[in-house]
Amino acid sequence: MEAEFVSRALAAVTALAGQLGLRVDDVVVIHNSNKLALRLLPCDVFARVALAGQEVAALEVELAARLAGAGSPVAALEPRVEPGVYARDGFAVTLWTYYEVVAADPDQSGTYAEALQRLHAGMRGVEIATPHFLDRAAEAEHLVRHPDETPALAEVDRHLLLSTLHSAGERIRGRGAAEQLLHGEPHPGNLLNTGAGPLFIDFETCCRGPVEFDVAHVPEEVSAHYPDLDLVLLAECRRLVLAMVAAWRWDIRDEFPHRHQHGRNILSLLRNGPPWPTLGALALPLR
Repeated sequence: MEAEFVSRALAAVTALAGQLGLRVDDVVVIHNSNKLALRLLPCDVFARVALAGQEVAALEVELAARLAGAGSPVAALEPRVEPGVYARDGFAVTLWTYYEVVAADPDQSGTYAEALQRLHAGMRGVEIATPHFLDRAAEAEHLVRHPDETPALAEVDRHLLLSTLHSAGERIRGRGAAEQLLHGEPHPGNLLNTGAGPLFIDFETCCRGPVEFDVAHVPEEVSAHYPDLDLVLLAECRRLVLAMVAAWRWDIRDEFPHRHQHGRNILSLLRNGPPWPTLGALALPLR
């Protein structure tokens, strides 16, 4: 968010917290992109803030509550207030438990993979309406097909992304894999190492698809611990994820720094061919 919106958001969250009986003397900005992540002190609450109408926070709150109730490894909502999405001064605010981050387990790869398996097991018991993962790929394809939304993307690169999105999607469909509810982006940036163990956050991207799509977002050493994967499908999912993220990097609304350089790096990888790396290997953010 731009500085003007950040200032307004901080004021809105502070006022909202006071209305809910949470004392706030200071607000620490933890992350600022298309959403704000804030730590409210001294009440020690984690707040996520988006412009109203630009979020799917209600879905995230419902899913997180149901998964936490089933014992899945997810960050909990703030227990001192009613769960929900709070509207204040043009912002949508959700309130969560704040967790102190601890050093990663020495066997982080195995612990990470086990937590993701537990998350998937919990998600198989949840019935909730979500997009299909290929719907997200179609949104990326829409960006690439419309130069007014991706004006800086060269035509040769536009053709490469369209070809990749189409062919990867077709090959994934051809594997005929079982599908279920997924996190959507369980990369390391959406995993907290806490005293209670690793906990997943940010469920706004949840979707339906094969578990390989989720595993495509984690480091290779983590996927090596996840059992019974279709490795051909996993490779195609990694290729699809690279193409999707490259498309987002050329979106005129994308707010990540050095986004075009990130996009060019991914385009080079796609042009060079397999084996396809994970995004973590590139130290690239998603959205």
